[in-house]
Amino acid sequence: MERVYLSSPHMGGTELKYIQEAFESNWISPVGPNIAAFENDLALYTGRAHAAALTSGTAAIHLALIILGVTAGDEVMCSSFTFAGTCNPIVYQGAHPVFVDSEEDTWNMDPELLRKGIEDRIKSGKQPKAIIVVHLYGMPAKMDLIMNIAREFDIPVIEDAAEGLGASYNGQKLGSFGDLSILSFNGNKIITTSGGGALLSDNKEYIDKAKFLATQARDNAPHYEHSSIGYNYRLSNISAGIGRGQMEVLEQRVKRKREIFEYYKNELSDVDNIQFLSEPEKCFSNRWLTTILVTGENGEKVKDNVRILLENNNIESRPLWKPMHMQPVFQGSKAYLNGISQKLFEIGLCLPSGSNMIEEDLVRTIDLIKECF
Repeated sequence: MERVYLSSPHMGGTELKYIQEAFESNWISPVGPNIAAFENDLALYTGRAHAAALTSGTAAIHLALIILGVTAGDEVMCSSFTFAGTCNPIVYQGAHPVFVDSEEDTWNMDPELLRKGIEDRIKSGKQPKAIIVVHLYGMPAKMDLIMNIAREFDIPVIEDAAEGLGASYNGQKLGSFGDLSILSFNGNKIITTSGGGALLSDNKEYIDKAKFLATQARDNAPHYEHSSIGYNYRLSNISAGIGRGQMEVLEQRVKRKREIFEYYKNELSDVDNIQFLSEPEKCFSNRWLTTILVTGENGEKVKDNVRILLENNNIESRPLWKPMHMQPVFQGSKAYLNGISQKLFEIGLCLPSGSNMIEEDLVRTIDLIKECF
């Protein structure tokens, strides 16, 4: 049986056209017309004024923190229920993550805990320098509440929409809320450039600085002059060509991801102790990954049984993210908790959700899941 992946790359067909153009014009380096065109596509789609195409979403977060002036000893409020790439850049800067737990409706940052955390840090003499909020598995966070809190305390927001491209909150595209927003085009994302990311903002100075820092911070001089520390974070023209082709099929990918979610939900609706995350009011999810919760007295054990049975049949699944406040590397970090993300990690599972999955693979996956119940 062929391997069924969690979310494998899915090409649309026109990517090769843009790659071929790059080869024919010899734009193989990290500059070229594909980069500007891809950045324009991203800005238009999200409703942003400016975009910088970079090597990864993690690189985008790192540059966002630098641009916002986060330095050694500072504190950054950050979603705990996320991938390590969200918070590792905080440590790159010598700063400290302060983790905020999830709320049940979207599994994203709990606004009430965020407020509590900010007020507590201020009382301790530590005004947070930034907030990093994540849209998990393509489900929008409660951005109206979070942005209102951020504005009340005058704290800039970095919006991690790595998993959220194509989703929207109250009709507004994800990636357009934060002072700075980031996207990811890793191989498993809803569209891919094989590896890559982007930083977006309505502030031109922010994006100009990001492009400067991403190309080793070379000053304007005939020789190589550097007055700042820079990074090799710029996306290549070849990869940007892939991204241009992928943007042409983004809406199709969102549609298919949502269809896969509905297929799982319909077929498993009669199975006791399986729960799906519904879309709250104002939320339109891209359903990047379909996730389930296995409830009941033995939920964690049954969840593990499902994952192992699928793997034994060459089908990839994985537990939900292990919260960052539970990770050994962040032991001792400040965190404001309610227990929700830990419980989700214990009983939650990501199901194969690639937009190129065929019905036969879906049926096989569902039949195996039912065996465990």
